Amino acid sequence: MADTKSITEAHRVSAVGSDSGLSGNDSNDSNDEEERKKAPWWSYFWDYEPTRTHRERKFLQKLDFSLLTILSLGYFIKNLDSNNIGAAYVSGMKEDLRMNKNEINMIDVAWTSGYVIGQLPSQLILTKIRPSIWIPSCEIVWTVLTFCLAAATTSNQVIAIRFFVGLVESIFYPAAHFIIGSWYKPSELGKRACIFHASSAAAGFFTGYLQAAVYKGLNGTLGKAGWQWIFIMDGVISLPIACMGYFVIPDLPENTRAFYLNADDRELAIQRMNEIGRAPRTKLGLSIIRRVFTRWHVYGLTLLYIIFINTGSSGSVAPFQLWLKDKGYPVSLINIIPTGQSVVQLVTTVGFAILSDYLRRRASVMSISTTFGLFSVIVLAIWNVPNGLHWAAYFISRGAVAYGPLSMSWANEICGRDAEERALVLGIMNASGYAIHAWLPLLTYPATDAPRFKKGFIYSSFAFLAQFAITAIVWFLQRRENRSIEKEVAVASDSESQQRMII
Repeated sequence: MADTKSITEAHRVSAVGSDSGLSGNDSNDSNDEEERKKAPWWSYFWDYEPTRTHRERKFLQKLDFSLLTILSLGYFIKNLDSNNIGAAYVSGMKEDLRMNKNEINMIDVAWTSGYVIGQLPSQLILTKIRPSIWIPSCEIVWTVLTFCLAAATTSNQVIAIRFFVGLVESIFYPAAHFIIGSWYKPSELGKRACIFHASSAAAGFFTGYLQAAVYKGLNGTLGKAGWQWIFIMDGVISLPIACMGYFVIPDLPENTRAFYLNADDRELAIQRMNEIGRAPRTKLGLSIIRRVFTRWHVYGLTLLYIIFINTGSSGSVAPFQLWLKDKGYPVSLINIIPTGQSVVQLVTTVGFAILSDYLRRRASVMSISTTFGLFSVIVLAIWNVPNGLHWAAYFISRGAVAYGPLSMSWANEICGRDAEERALVLGIMNASGYAIHAWLPLLTYPATDAPRFKKGFIYSSFAFLAQFAITAIVWFLQRRENRSIEKEVAVASDSESQQRMII
């Protein structure tokens, strides 16, 4: 339990060792000093820790090639599935299933409802079952359901399947951020979280070309339409990645059994988290309710994430693609042109992550990301602007996506002194954001408003202004809390000194 004394002690440890290089055991001190002198130039660019020891660099390389890779691949297949619904809709599914304009909204509501319902139970299950078992098992279930979408013959079947897809996919995003936050230090966390999130951009990029190729090469093959083949190909790609998770996900530092981590790696992992005051899991009890809901963290961070999730349209309503379709572009180009948005998202997400870790100023960089989103929706709300600016607004809008993973990294740090609080707050943030997202886009971005979405773009302009405000509020609350803990640390240190003098 993270009481005041343990929090104070954790903060003291964090202040001393937060981002310093680890020295390892005493026998390695001289070697470590030599290694620090040989730190490569790219340490400044990648982790801003040129003094990191050889032992720790090797350890991080193992984590990046295993943990970061498997989680990124998992998020890739999750977003491949989500993006394919929108791509299928504009590639023949609407016509084949005789869907009306608002049924795509209902499909999105069904997925979101399942996604919200599954969030908190999954986070609680994660405290009892190893992530290396729970996450891949859910991935296999949603892969099977993706295959089922190819066999759907009515829109009601699609709606039902998407509900269950959302239910099992709900486990992934908060669980992944919890695991990443359990292994990486603050100077490493933002980049890894954003690289993980950037795999969604890779999925968006890949989906466009895959859908175009499938539509052209497989449409009509074996009596199946191109949009059906995209779900089949999605499942074929997803299944081996899901199976890999059983072997590659390392669980947590205190209980890992990953084959690629030796005893020294496990010791180092625990040492690194102790140095920054990030607490391991403890026995889950009713006290977690009091700890979570008597602190400001859950309220401020949840409101922050609700606003972020709801700054735009639903995932199944793609304004850019619908605008291209209204302009008369062929299906192949409707799927390929928006892949440029994914490139912008990939570059800006990783770029903002590097800047955020370098400056150690999450709120400032998140506000820069917000500026991209605000500019784009103001342009689209005006609508009658030069054609080049109109096109640019759709692409620039993806610069706002980096706000999401950076906010999760921020939450990992703010709640880092209590592992159970951290897990639940991440889940509550995501669940609350999507609970609102289940119905709000029906009002702000109904498919019947395509492609103009005047009401939606005006709403988004105010949402981004609110995002600026909540970012500043959370920054203020965190700074006030840190100052309070620093005073407690100083008082405790003075008390200890006085006791020693008396003795």
